[in-house]
Amino acid sequence: MVSQEQRRRQLAREKFLRQQQRRTDARRKSRTRNAVIASALGVILIGSLGLYTAGAFDGDDGKSNAGAEVTPSATPTSKVPDPCEKAAPGKVETMSWKKEPAMAIDKSADYTMKLDTTCGEIGIDLKASAAPHTVNSFNFLAGKGYFDHSKCHRLVDSGIYVLQCGDPTGTGTGGPGYTIPDENLKDKSLKGDTYPAGTVAMANQFNAQTGEGKNSGGSQFFLVYQDSPLPPNYTPFGTVSESGMKVLKKLAAAGAQPADPTTGNTAPNATVVINKATVTKS
Repeated sequence: MVSQEQRRRQLAREKFLRQQQRRTDARRKSRTRNAVIASALGVILIGSLGLYTAGAFDGDDGKSNAGAEVTPSATPTSKVPDPCEKAAPGKVETMSWKKEPAMAIDKSADYTMKLDTTCGEIGIDLKASAAPHTVNSFNFLAGKGYFDHSKCHRLVDSGIYVLQCGDPTGTGTGGPGYTIPDENLKDKSLKGDTYPAGTVAMANQFNAQTGEGKNSGGSQFFLVYQDSPLPPNYTPFGTVSESGMKVLKKLAAAGAQPADPTTGNTAPNATVVINKATVTKS
């Protein structure tokens, strides 16, 4: 006999697959539309690979994208107070590279990432030995200031519970120009198709229905603030500190906005901006 919990997980996976397919179809239409526009204008549009959790987050519009897609949050009936401060002066710098950076980290060493956000500091212990390509990429991007002044563009507060960041464009389609391989998908923390609270993982374009989109991670990542039912398709590469979890729960409590009709993103009501991201070797 199927238990209530097993049924819940089955429904979550089915919903995930439907959302994932919708995001894939939307990206295909968007690429076609952009190609037509580019041709009409007589210019060549060079865009970054859209790296978002496509349908990866149940209850989310798009985890990942970690692009993910989820059920839009309900329209708020009143103005939700913003728990975050004003962003630091500065603007996002447009950066892109043709290939993954050369390995520069010590895989046997301990690394931490600090996200100095408008809502508070979020510390992350990185898993360099288990996910060296991912940690090396974040070390490179943070060192270049790639994440500085970027908004966390997506909050999922139904079905799965994640905050998605790492896209300087703030649309859920941006990336660094290169991709990195999936790693650490058999991490012992991922039990029962669940990403536990505190997990930091990569968004990507994996489509569970077709099996396409593996090794498509770029710069977008998601932070899990409550246990979330997700298949182990998204590289887990870090764990949020205790104080960082308090920050995550604070901004998550403010809820999410209705899905944007253009991007499908459910933006957090809290204005979450990464003022500065740094990776440090212990």
